[in-house]
Amino acid sequence: MITVHHLNNSRSQRVLWLLEELGVEYEIKRYQRDAATMLAPPELRAVHPLGKSPVITDGDLTIAESGAIIEYLVEKYGKGRLVPPAGTPEKLRYTYWLHFAEGSAMLPLVMKLIFGRLETAPMPFFVKPIAKGIAGKVKAGFIDPNIKAHLDYMEAELGKTSWFAGNEFTAADIQMSFPIEAANARGGLDANRPKLMAFLERIHAMPLYKRGIEKGGPFALMR
Repeated sequence: MITVHHLNNSRSQRVLWLLEELGVEYEIKRYQRDAATMLAPPELRAVHPLGKSPVITDGDLTIAESGAIIEYLVEKYGKGRLVPPAGTPEKLRYTYWLHFAEGSAMLPLVMKLIFGRLETAPMPFFVKPIAKGIAGKVKAGFIDPNIKAHLDYMEAELGKTSWFAGNEFTAADIQMSFPIEAANARGGLDANRPKLMAFLERIHAMPLYKRGIEKGGPFALMR
């Protein structure tokens, strides 16, 4: 039996969605973020040394990292579903987007979250203007331009095909859902990028996406 070690409001939500799409039985072990730090609880270190989510166990196997989990589940349980045929242009795009999601898209979004918190964090009054100034410069000079470039790129790519890997829905779309959700929450994604907004509307309407949310619990990304 697959166990999903599920942290609230995290990347593990898309693992639940994938398992619903694959029709695979699984169980959920739930973990809650620390209310003050929003970090994962130390209990997750008993599952994987880094103590982060997502992580799954399947028999004697423990697998971490969203991309690795998705590749494992699709290969073992997919029976050819949710992945384009080998050797096709769509398979190359599938692999690209599977890695782009965390390798490129999420970095500036995570940085925006961290530097945004720095601007509002409790600190001595004489330090606060310095901290806010540094955070503002990093956001304006690096973080926001990179987020914009990524969103523009993704918008243009979705103008070429119906889904990220081609005209068929694949696990790459499940992987890409998290950075797009995050961009909508804190990265400035709005109606000015209609292809990306339409992507969100489509996945939010999918019955198995909804079922994953129901099983995982309320899903609201931090701003």
